[in-house]
Amino acid sequence: MSGRFVAAAVQLTSTSDEAANWEAAQGWIERAAARGASLVATPENTTYLGPHEEKVRRAEPLDGPAVGRFAALARRLGIHLLLGSFAERSDEPSRCYNTSVLLGPDGGVLAAYRKLHLFDVDVPGGVRFAESATCKPGELGGPGDPHRGLVVAATPLGRLGLTICYDLRFAELYRRLAGPGADVLTVPSAFTLATGKDHWEPLLRARAIENQCWVLAPAQHGRHDDGGLRESYGHAMIVDPWGLPVAEASDGPGLAIAEIDLERSQRVRRAIPVRQHRRL
Repeated sequence: MSGRFVAAAVQLTSTSDEAANWEAAQGWIERAAARGASLVATPENTTYLGPHEEKVRRAEPLDGPAVGRFAALARRLGIHLLLGSFAERSDEPSRCYNTSVLLGPDGGVLAAYRKLHLFDVDVPGGVRFAESATCKPGELGGPGDPHRGLVVAATPLGRLGLTICYDLRFAELYRRLAGPGADVLTVPSAFTLATGKDHWEPLLRARAIENQCWVLAPAQHGRHDDGGLRESYGHAMIVDPWGLPVAEASDGPGLAIAEIDLERSQRVRRAIPVRQHRRL
């Protein structure tokens, strides 16, 4: 474990144009690597954010061309790369998985996580959306499947706990990831404008404070061509274990980039030893 490294959270405006999405993601990942980032994370729905039934039709297996392109990029740049999420083919014709994939500097798949909590909401005067209509949730447990359930991936940089977007509202998930020793919690997202303007930063800071972990949160921003169902809030962010945002992307595609100091987590945990004090 290195103790210190530079991480970057990418902000995109993905659409149904997969070729354009790839070019945009590749460009920002290359910029992040050129600035010294050894861990780069892209947002939820990096490869496609358009009509949702079409997303299912285009879904690919984990070893398909979409993940393959990002694996080759990680290998070329020699970085750890989190493909925030792509549509992974499931065993149901009408639904796919929303899957996050961690790739190593050799391009190998280190871990993959299927989103557990699906965004089925009806906010008065705001967003109305049923992710479960086209996405199948991940499952807890299950032998023989390396990307089921909770995922904490050990890397030379540290231990990464993988989550996606709406998971952010479920504090117990992050407590279970921090328990096995996650150093960095990843939250690739496409938070809606209606919810993000009030909840995004407070929730990210709360998860960092509660678990005394770094939080790496790449984000989608702006309007997508999914029939007007959503506008994404953006504000890709990196939050330190004290709960302070140390980097934030501005409007439009871009980067939030910062040095991660894992010793800071240890200092915070020694100062306020909530893990030893916990009674529930």
